[in-house]
Amino acid sequence: MPQPWNPSSWRSRPISQVPEYPDPAGLGAVEARLKTHPPLVFAGEARNLMAGLAQVADGKAFLLQGGDCAESFAEFHPDTIRDTFRVLLQMSVILTFGAAMPIVKVGRVAGQFAKPRSEDTETRDGVTLPAYRGDNINGIDFTEESRTPDPGRLMQAYAQSAATLNLLRAFASGGYADLHNVHRWTLGFIAGSPSGERYKAIAQRITETLEFMEACGITPDSTPQLRTTEVYTSHEALFLNYEQALTRIDSTSGDWYDTSAHFLWIGDRTRNPSGAHVEFCRGIKNPVGLKCGPALTDSELLKLIAILNPENKPGRLTLICRFGADRIAEKLPRLIRAVAREGAKVVWSCDPMHGNTVKSQAGIKTRSFDRILKEVKTFFEIHRAEATHAGGVHFEMTGQNVTECLGGAQAISEEDLAQRYHTHCDPRLNASQALELAFLMAESLRTERMKDVHFAASA
Repeated sequence: MPQPWNPSSWRSRPISQVPEYPDPAGLGAVEARLKTHPPLVFAGEARNLMAGLAQVADGKAFLLQGGDCAESFAEFHPDTIRDTFRVLLQMSVILTFGAAMPIVKVGRVAGQFAKPRSEDTETRDGVTLPAYRGDNINGIDFTEESRTPDPGRLMQAYAQSAATLNLLRAFASGGYADLHNVHRWTLGFIAGSPSGERYKAIAQRITETLEFMEACGITPDSTPQLRTTEVYTSHEALFLNYEQALTRIDSTSGDWYDTSAHFLWIGDRTRNPSGAHVEFCRGIKNPVGLKCGPALTDSELLKLIAILNPENKPGRLTLICRFGADRIAEKLPRLIRAVAREGAKVVWSCDPMHGNTVKSQAGIKTRSFDRILKEVKTFFEIHRAEATHAGGVHFEMTGQNVTECLGGAQAISEEDLAQRYHTHCDPRLNASQALELAFLMAESLRTERMKDVHFAASA
């Protein structure tokens, strides 16, 4: 029988990736303040996302999850939020048009601050300081003052998340997401790129379709889905003090929901079945994700599935696979088969970013766009071979014209990396590269759909 759960039961479990605060009382005071603040999201919204993910698990929709590696205080600006939002819209249009299925859009936004680290400390020129763990914990500058964990940063992260959510909701429902604006979503720096031209062609076909529909009496006034959209938020449930402070009982259902985001995930470094992060996530009723890395065994995965989704509810659990382009063919099929034998209902998603991180010759952390594409392509191929649904993708991207990942149609080289390398943590795809990825996925989903159509016709 499972042990009783409450929002603080994680505190009795072993935990990793935890910063050391010099003032624990100050941290406790901030947690107490956060408990009195309004929720950032609502339980009903999380239930709507769960329903959408249930459609993904059943092969009737596709999950598009993406956004910043780590949000920062310095880059907080409405234009940054808008540009990321419209890249998600563009990718969603490409996928919907190519796959002819609903796209569930989830941003790594409005809370994706904390980052796991390989080491607790960092040493430069003989000086050792705490590792940078994200702007909600400490600062990126290599000084003792900056690197000392400061509980006041949690309040700033909460305020930034609230403001970001407010803007996202306005964009999603206030007319910006209207399909009649499909041409206006193109960012200036990709307008003449190959991806930009392909997107322009799709946008023109959508415009012609909308004109036909309007002639038939189908307008945004009669069909609100043409002018609004649903975009959900997500982040890694890493710093559990913050997550607990924003966990509330839903007055409708009586269940506990983490109101910091609609969707939370457990990282590959914190997925200990007996650990604090799994303990916390098993009790909240939000849809949750689990990062699956190369070291994960079949038995460990099935144990985690049993803990996190004991009722086998579709849409509750998303398995986010992050193996690397050279290891996915070896690692993924056995996990798929183990889950299928168990009859577990999960969403399979591909994170092609974290297994493909390398250092350039100059020592800059980067990722090869070709390897990212290879992992996504292999992910789809494996699911076709196993007769399962490639349910989604989880990636790090930005609407800014950064040069952080090598390759793509812009042919970003190692010499280009230093030009616009702005990330606070890991390298991100820029908008042009993100659209290239979307076109590849649309082609794979179309192939999958046509296979299903042919199978149904012959049955």
